[in-house]
Amino acid sequence: MLPAYEVEMKGIPLLRCGWILAIFASGVAAGAQMTTSQYDNARTGANLNERVLTPRNVNAQQFGKLFTMKVDGDVYAQPLFLAGVEVPGKGRHDVVFVATEHDSVYAFDAYGNPSAPLWQTSFLKDGATTVPSGDVACPFIEPEVGITSTPVIDAKSGTLYVLARTKQYHVFSHNAYHQELHALAVTNGVEKPGGPVEIEASVAGRGTGSAGGQVAFHPLRENPRAALLLSKGMVYLSWGSSCDVGPYHGWVMAYDAHSLKQRAVFNTSPDANDGGIWASDTGPAADADGNVFVATGNGRFDAAKGGRDYGDSLLKLGFDGLKPQDYFAPYNVEELDANDDDLGSGGPMLLPDQPGPHPHLVVLGGKAPKIYVLDRDHLGRYHEGSDSGVVQTVRTTGGIYGSMAYWNHQVYVLSDSDALRDYEMKNGQLTYKAASSFRFPDHAATPAISANGDKDGIAWVVSSKGWNSGGRTAVLHAVDASDVTHELYNSNQNSGRDGAGTAVRFNMPMIVNGHVYVGAKREVDVYGLLTVRR
Repeated sequence: MLPAYEVEMKGIPLLRCGWILAIFASGVAAGAQMTTSQYDNARTGANLNERVLTPRNVNAQQFGKLFTMKVDGDVYAQPLFLAGVEVPGKGRHDVVFVATEHDSVYAFDAYGNPSAPLWQTSFLKDGATTVPSGDVACPFIEPEVGITSTPVIDAKSGTLYVLARTKQYHVFSHNAYHQELHALAVTNGVEKPGGPVEIEASVAGRGTGSAGGQVAFHPLRENPRAALLLSKGMVYLSWGSSCDVGPYHGWVMAYDAHSLKQRAVFNTSPDANDGGIWASDTGPAADADGNVFVATGNGRFDAAKGGRDYGDSLLKLGFDGLKPQDYFAPYNVEELDANDDDLGSGGPMLLPDQPGPHPHLVVLGGKAPKIYVLDRDHLGRYHEGSDSGVVQTVRTTGGIYGSMAYWNHQVYVLSDSDALRDYEMKNGQLTYKAASSFRFPDHAATPAISANGDKDGIAWVVSSKGWNSGGRTAVLHAVDASDVTHELYNSNQNSGRDGAGTAVRFNMPMIVNGHVYVGAKREVDVYGLLTVRR
């Protein structure tokens, strides 16, 4: 059995492509699975079983765009992948699953054969529409809000879990807004028994928007950006807001993966406000014991004084009931709140066991700009005047909007308006190693790694867009993960052939079976090795 931070991939079939370009591959094993954001529940961002793409063949002469999957809405969610799915009436396929802001989920043949979707499921039924960006009073996701969070797949049961937002117009009463957890069969997109489930919750508290001593979940104001998490038979969902439009709170909810019954609810600010869980489209992390790690944004922090509010904190929530087991809050937590320097602009990454005095580490970055290296067995809590409870802090050029990637004792991070930087992790300490030759001008991104174990590592990153920047083409970059100063490829080197779609914020590429999948506005662009088909 693979360690928790690796990806299970067994027996990848020979690659195929029905387009003008074909893929050459041999000796690749079958049964690949990319079932969750950033490849695993530790959120390491690394596929350690990529045997086709190497630093020797990823270049503008051998590698480029193969085809494009057209969809009905913008793609913020990271695509997911299952090998060998039996699709009724259409045979066996390796399948890529794509979720859109137009409230659709698509299943495509991973190699474009056929090019049409194998199935498509829409949640716009019985008069429901997506939520207009004007209704949430925020331009961050526009023109419509539907599915933003990366879904999660239970490969054993063949179930894809997805959180969708809809609006129901009413002529003679107030319009209704809904958030629902769906459970779809991966074979045909049909809703499974028990789904969908309306998201509803309330907790005791006196916080903003409370009534009668209860704080209730607000389906319009609560914005789910962070990916779904499947751990120990539970599906975890989390929320922040749209542009800090209140009232809102940070929420985490657990649902039984089999029955879809709600099992636990946690609110980060029951007696205050805000404390949203953003993560810039990355996901909550879970360790081998099922503890869930989430970082919060701005809001009151009073937990060190016996309160229940956890603004700008990293939380370790227990598997049983989502009760806080431990936390970390920076010494300048009040300053972070006052300056809108969310700790929770980034998402946590759990490292595989390390040598030295702190074998179980978690790394996290926020807007500060700073990386925190923490012992997840003793997160450090709050210490007035200094961060004496942390293992290490590292200054970054800009704020971190997303997460990092880990491979071969290296941590890769791209902060706002900076280059992709490589830090070596040794005895629980990060040491700066090198930076890429390219720099993103006004936005950050979450990198991903493909490698064959500890060989042939490639670091991939997609240029995003600033919240207030105009439309721009997404650019896929690849660098040698052993030497990030060596850029192997970018999609602008041959833009006529390889140009991607219009960028959206925070997109993460998905790399599997010699292919790279890049979400954009109303499309997913697919890259791989170029071999002319005879």
